[in-house]
Amino acid sequence: MASSAPKVAPPERRDPLDVIDKQADKLVALIEKSKHFIVFTGAGVSTSAGIPDFRGPEGAWTLRAQGRARTGKATSTLQAIPTPTHMALVELQNQGVLKYLVSQNCDGLHRRSGILRDRISELHGNSNRECCKDCGKEYIRDFRAVASYEKSVHDHRTGRKCTACGGNLLDTIINFGEFLPEESLKLARSHAKRADLCIALGSSLSVPPASGIPETCGKSKKSKLIICNLQETFMEGLAEMHVWAESDVLMTRVMDRLGYTIPSFILKRRLAIKIERDAHGRQVIVLAGVDDDGTPVTYLQSVKLEDSRRIVRSEPFSFVFREGLSTGAEVKFALDFMGHYNEPNVVLDYSVPEEEGSETVYDLSYDPSTGEWVIMR
Repeated sequence: MASSAPKVAPPERRDPLDVIDKQADKLVALIEKSKHFIVFTGAGVSTSAGIPDFRGPEGAWTLRAQGRARTGKATSTLQAIPTPTHMALVELQNQGVLKYLVSQNCDGLHRRSGILRDRISELHGNSNRECCKDCGKEYIRDFRAVASYEKSVHDHRTGRKCTACGGNLLDTIINFGEFLPEESLKLARSHAKRADLCIALGSSLSVPPASGIPETCGKSKKSKLIICNLQETFMEGLAEMHVWAESDVLMTRVMDRLGYTIPSFILKRRLAIKIERDAHGRQVIVLAGVDDDGTPVTYLQSVKLEDSRRIVRSEPFSFVFREGLSTGAEVKFALDFMGHYNEPNVVLDYSVPEEEGSETVYDLSYDPSTGEWVIMR
């Protein structure tokens, strides 16, 4: 697809704000009537976070076709703050308004912003997610979990092994010429068939088979397709309305009219601490990052036992206590994060439970705007 990009990007158009206001009114009326509302997103929803798109004037494919370098600085996907559009979709999900999200983006911002795993199909993968080739177990990383592709663009091995079965871990990125993930595509198509309203945000709608999702909605007699994009698409004839604006411009107006506040981005981390016995009968405390659904998450660089020289710099973060710990004993762990959002280290107080083998879960919330953590058990 990069080779097919024109050297001159398709012209961008932005309608006056009063026109967009009227379109937002119409869209809100459709949302309020909708029984099964879905959203389809492309690279345009992340551009205000500093992540370039593909076909815009400074898009990756446009620059490649022109043979020139980027003039502005791009933001790392690991450091990018989810946009108002990302956070609006999270709120619509939490309010029960948005039933499903289908995305072509692999920047990981939808999941990081708070979209639940069972509410999204990431059709082109997620650069922070890898899975086991043998057992299918998933892992989420706070680093770029993408293969080197030194031998082939179809060699997705990341070099890491599955902790469950020892199988090779593969990145989830879909390169050109590869099939989309079967289950994700199946779910996306199922929701497209059920949808009575689909908004396509920030997408050229030109990359199949993902583009078939909004196309299904546009062709359905029971559904309406709304396009919000700065460039003309191939589906103009299928759309009920085309909003010529950035997705943030539209979604802030939509949320205001719906009466919902767009939440600020809060980085959420969950930590599970378990105490058990090893083969020698010694007490072991193991700390592990997990997602809401139990998926392993790597976001710590190291863990240090406070008032001690003991530090573990790689997973599993486990500490052996030869003399044993009594029930109620207080143990302090210093958590060292990856720091993509300048997260400071945190000292966590852990109280040894009565029952060995039990798990204590901590929810950690970090506000990048204040630089502060809130910890809840």
